Amino acid sequence: NTFLCLAILWTLFMAYLCLANFKSLPKVGISGADKYVHVTLYFVFTILWSCHLKTRNSIGFFSLIKVVITSIIYGSLIEMAQGAFTTTRKADILDVLANTLGSMLAVALILVLLQFSSKKIKN
Repeated sequence: NTFLCLAILWTLFMAYLCLANFKSLPKVGISGADKYVHVTLYFVFTILWSCHLKTRNSIGFFSLIKVVITSIIYGSLIEMAQGAFTTTRKADILDVLANTLGSMLAVALILVLLQFSSKKIKN
């Protein structure tokens, strides 16, 4: 399944990005740029896992809630790992909030698209 492979690869990619040492990279001049990155990472995470569920015909409101909960747990675990296992990163509750926002934005988009597609099918 293509979406399953993409979702797993994205999940591993996120862990790498969040745990790797990037101190030698130049600073971005955008205030809160890392929060935008977190929103984007978890937005894509939620989209990919939801697309995987859709291919298994098991997408629905409760499936989306499970993806969001999984996203929040995964993001929280990554933050704890940053605090416990890295010397160049620290755990940040604002990152967890940005992760959650990204996931929630993805769910909102999915629900709008599902609503639009169901109306289109009915017409």
